[in-house]
Formats: sequence, C-alpha cells, structure tokens
Amino acid sequence: MFSHGVMPPLMFGGMICFMLAGFPVAFSLVAVGLFFGSLGILTDHFHSSFLQALPLRFYGIISNDLLLAIPFFTFMGAILERCGLAEDLLEGTGKLFGRVPGGLAYAVIIVGAILGAITGTVAASVIAMGVISLPVMMRYGYDQKLATGVIAASGTITQLIPPSLVLIVLAEQLGKPVGDMYLGAIGPSILQVLLFLAYVFVLSFIKPQHMPPLPPEAIGEGGWPLIKQVLWGMIPSIVLIALVLGTLALGLATPTEAGAMGAVGAIVLAALHRRLSWNLIRQAMASTMRLTAMVVFILIGATVFSLVFQGMDGSRWIEHLLSQLPGGRVGFLIFVNIFVFFIAFFLDFFEIAFIIIPLLVPVAVKLDINLIWFGVLLCVNMQTAFMHPPFGFALFYLRGIAPPSIRTSQIYWGALPWLLMQLILVVVVILWPESVTYWIDAGTGIDPSTIELNIQPFDAPALDMTPPKF
Repeated sequence: MFSHGVMPPLMFGGMICFMLAGFPVAFSLVAVGLFFGSLGILTDHFHSSFLQALPLRFYGIISNDLLLAIPFFTFMGAILERCGLAEDLLEGTGKLFGRVPGGLAYAVIIVGAILGAITGTVAASVIAMGVISLPVMMRYGYDQKLATGVIAASGTITQLIPPSLVLIVLAEQLGKPVGDMYLGAIGPSILQVLLFLAYVFVLSFIKPQHMPPLPPEAIGEGGWPLIKQVLWGMIPSIVLIALVLGTLALGLATPTEAGAMGAVGAIVLAALHRRLSWNLIRQAMASTMRLTAMVVFILIGATVFSLVFQGMDGSRWIEHLLSQLPGGRVGFLIFVNIFVFFIAFFLDFFEIAFIIIPLLVPVAVKLDINLIWFGVLLCVNMQTAFMHPPFGFALFYLRGIAPPSIRTSQIYWGALPWLLMQLILVVVVILWPESVTYWIDAGTGIDPSTIELNIQPFDAPALDMTPPKF
C-alpha cells in the first residue's frame, strides 16, 4: 500500500500537523511515533523489535547525568530572580547611565545580559526586566516601541549567554561537551550585546526625544554611594557566574557539579541580600519542577518519535534530501537556518532541539561541519523564536505584565528592529566562524590518529622452571 520512501515524509508531516493543531508536544510525539510504528508493522515498513528498545532508552534519559544540570541551573536562576537582585542591578545601573540619552536602555541591555547569565530562562528575565524597568521608562518619556523592544530583546540574550539551558540540551543532542558549547557561545553573546548597544547609541543621535536622559532628581547623588550600589549588585553575581563557568571551562567540574555549585551559590547570594526565606525556596523548587518535568516528557516523546523514524530509514531520507541541496555546505546552512527560523514560529527551542536537531546532525557530520559551531549557530537562530510577531513568547510575557495603555501592536512593532539584529548575528556567525571557534581550546594541535607507538622489543631472560631442591 505504501512505498518505503513515502513513510518518513508522512511521519514528519503528521508531526507538524499535530503541532499546528495545538496538542501538547510530548504527547503528540508519542502518538505520532506509536501510530506510524503500528502502521509500519502492518505494512512491513517497520520491525517490531525496534520498540523493544524503548524501555532502555527511557531509562537512559532518566539516568543521564548531563540532564541533571537542567534542574540545578533552573533552581539557581529561580532563586536569584526572586531574591531582588535584578532590582538592585537595574536601579544602580540605570542611575549610572541615566545622565545620557538612552541611559535606561543601556542599563536594560547590560543588566539583561547579566541577569540572563544568572537566570538561564527567557521567561524569568523578560518578566523581571519588564516589571522593574517598563514603568520607569514610561514615566520618564521613553517611546513605547523602544521600551518594549529593548526589554524583550535583552531577555532573549538569556538563550545564548552561558550557562544557557539551551546550550546544555544542544550539547547532549550533538554529543559534544557542555563546556565547549559554553566557550563557543561567548563570542556571539558579546557580539549580540554590542549590536544592541550600538543600535541604542545610533538611535540616541537620530531620535533623542524617544529616549530622554533622567532628570537630576531621579538620579540623586552620584559619586561613591552610587558606585557602591552598582558594585554590590554586580560583583557577587559575576563572581558566581565566573566560578560556575570557570570550573566547567577548566574541566574541574562536570555540568551537573557546576550546576549544583551554582544552586548553592545562589542560596548564599540570597542570604547575603537578606532575602532568603522558605517561601522563596518553595517557589524556586516549584518552577524548577515544572520546567524539568516538561523537558523530560518532551525528551521521552522525542525518543519514541525518533526511534520509529530511524527504524523507517528516516535518517537516510533526511540525509539524501539535505545533502543534495545546491551549494554544498553553504546551501545546507542557508536552508537549515531559514527552516529553523520559520519552524520557530510554531515550536519552542526545546522542541526544536529534541526533534529537529537529531535529524540534522548526520548531514552536518557528512558535510564536515564543526558541530560546536553548528550548535551555537542554531542557538543564535533560535533566539528569534522569542521575538517573532505575533508568536514570540517574549512578546507574550511582556504583554502579560505591560499596562493596558501599551497596545499589543506597539509591542510587535517594537520587536522588529531587535529581531533584525538577531538575524544579522546569524549572518555574522556564518561568515565568521572564528567568533565561535576562537574561544574553544585548540588542545595540543596533535591528531591522535597520526600518533605511532614505536615500542622496542624486550627480550626477557628465559625462566628456569626447575623446581627447587630442598
């Protein structure tokens, strides 16, 4: 009834239809996988022995030490996001830059990058930044589109800047060390922040009326009280981030151990700010539980789907489809980035990482593409998933906390320039791979496959096996 070549595209199309219909992703993947697995057994396209591997694959997911890093980093971010650290950072940094046009926008971008490295989740960063900074920006006459755009964009930096949860998931899917993914993301993270700052700087000359400086009474006294406030907000957080990422980069800790250390450090920081309470711990644990459960269920669903898809030679279909694109590696990269950009309208980054990335990795390996660079490039691209009008989750989060006086259309129009800058970064990373690979340790520069071991033969003396005489 069905030819062997038609089942993989039908299965892939069925998954897309389920997603567009709005069914929960994890259960949609399981349903599609089991349905096509049963259909494949009946039509002799799929062998039932593949399904016997499912229990072992489920156990492999639950027992994966690398995935333990996700709840640890999530807990760390939830504690720091709720302990008032963002308020201290924004208040001090806003006053520090408040004397120049666009000063609050500079502060939002800088604090967004720091908060992104702390929280690890876009939702926490956007909501925290919006609740704290949006009323202040509106009070002092900032343009609505600029204010909402810079808040949403600064929150999405969280996805790229280490220790991003997305980079952990991508490392697991690509089979690469998390530490290398973090090092590779440093360059694009810096470039993203510089692009945002440069845009505000140029706009402050073109349209200074959209971002007026703060009045003197809002800034208060400058000097050492102000500097002390900024340092007290920044230095402990930066030390914690450096400690977590440094131990990973130096190979002194696994991602799980670094995440556990970060969780303990977050509790210590909350205690230093005198904001540690049982209620804070309980809220952080609840949000960690929800996110971790979502990730595990999506991963289980993706495992069912991918097992059946691979059993029907879906990987060969994908490899043949993508490796025959015109332009070789360049054509593959252009197609993949356009595809990920548009699929991000409907899927979030976890779903893309668990479903789409495993299908692309064999083709990338065949085309001799550096997988660390490829993973960071896709992470840069997937940032745009949060800024797509009208589907971007960052825009939904911002709409939820913005006052009714700010129209939804203003939020959407305000997101477009920042979305364009994210796409510019995608082009930069493609044209300048060293922005990723420069930060990765080159090692000794020796190819292990070329090492020859020349061991001199050792002539041992003959053993006298004559039994001793007593």
